[in-house]
Amino acid sequence: MEENIIISNPQELEKIKKAISEKGARGLHVLADFDRTLTSAFVGGKSVSSIISILYDGNYMTPDYTKKAKELHDKYYQIEIDPKVSFEEKKKAMQEWWTTHFDLLIKSGLNKKDIEKIVESGKVKFRDGFSGFIDFLKNHNIPLLIISSSGVGGDAISMLLEKQGKLYENIYIISNSYEWDKNGKAIAVKQPIIHGMNKDETIINDSPFFSKIKDRKNVLLLGDSLSDIGMVKGFDYENLIKVGFLNERVEESLEAYKHTYDVVILNDSSMDYINKLLAEIID
Repeated sequence: MEENIIISNPQELEKIKKAISEKGARGLHVLADFDRTLTSAFVGGKSVSSIISILYDGNYMTPDYTKKAKELHDKYYQIEIDPKVSFEEKKKAMQEWWTTHFDLLIKSGLNKKDIEKIVESGKVKFRDGFSGFIDFLKNHNIPLLIISSSGVGGDAISMLLEKQGKLYENIYIISNSYEWDKNGKAIAVKQPIIHGMNKDETIINDSPFFSKIKDRKNVLLLGDSLSDIGMVKGFDYENLIKVGFLNERVEESLEAYKHTYDVVILNDSSMDYINKLLAEIID
């Protein structure tokens, strides 16, 4: 495991860990992305870029959906993961991608049954160590905020956690969701649209969730893209530990990840380091 863990500044990390441990569990909340962060980036040797990408490979909706969706993915995903593209350029591209894709999903007949098929497909796998991670947070009453830009995240994430028996009361999911008709067919997307470049805690300031975390000024942030550190934007934190999963393109992206994250976990590894980290700063 150790060869897949890179700590950008060990001395500074120890300092932050000590500061967080002074308040312990009562002062901490965890802020996490979902796809390829809490879930494995590769399942059965095949890359799974997101929950919604599974729709590309199944006979779920209209015959031309897969072709059109893959064309959008091929165009925009390269922009999303390119460390040389500016944040503003990425933000504009992601808004275009999701707006177009949501429109395509609705026109292609997305139904709740399609999401249920994804959940039951076995193509989404939580990282090794996830059960220990989520049980630790529950047992110590530490809120977990999952902020996901997934196109079917609101329902799918809940279903996946429920399937594992892990949909605990300390978990709050902020993701895209739909309005459904009486037959379970998607008829509209609820606004605002959440994508990889605009997901941050400012979107929950007016929600019931905010009262759960507003006095917990210490944050453990988990993400897999360089933009995921923006999730903490708008929150007045005191101490922050940023852990990033660098699942692929390690050589070309490592320096950027080391500059962005306090800890970088390579090669789609487990959550063992995070579980160890939590035990150190809480227990």
